[in-house]
Amino acid sequence: MSDHRWLLVGLLSSLALSVQAGVIDQKLDQYRTQGGASFSNEAGQALWISDNKGRSCTQCHTENPASAGKHAKTGKAIRPMAPSVNPKRFTDSDKIDKWFLRNCKWTLKRECTAQEKGDFLVWIREL
Repeated sequence: MSDHRWLLVGLLSSLALSVQAGVIDQKLDQYRTQGGASFSNEAGQALWISDNKGRSCTQCHTENPASAGKHAKTGKAIRPMAPSVNPKRFTDSDKIDKWFLRNCKWTLKRECTAQEKGDFLVWIREL
């Protein structure tokens, strides 16, 4: 690959990370207005690995969010969750809402609280 292409790839990756950081920060602000307090990396990781009557995030996404996962029922491949590995993650506010709603209901059998969502986002963005 020519030097120009590598430069373009680097610029596009930087742009994706910048968009991602902005969207995550917006979501954290939103969760604070919804009652979230000081968000915690530790609480985010605990939520990720918690076992909820046989269900957990790790069932489909693996214990390492930087690894690809596989849907527990369908076997469909799931791209890594960690934004450091998958820069497209967490760049669309509507998709964040959609997947929190769907996955929290499946895993926890309820919607996640604003606190839980914020804890998860501060944890996952640090990986």
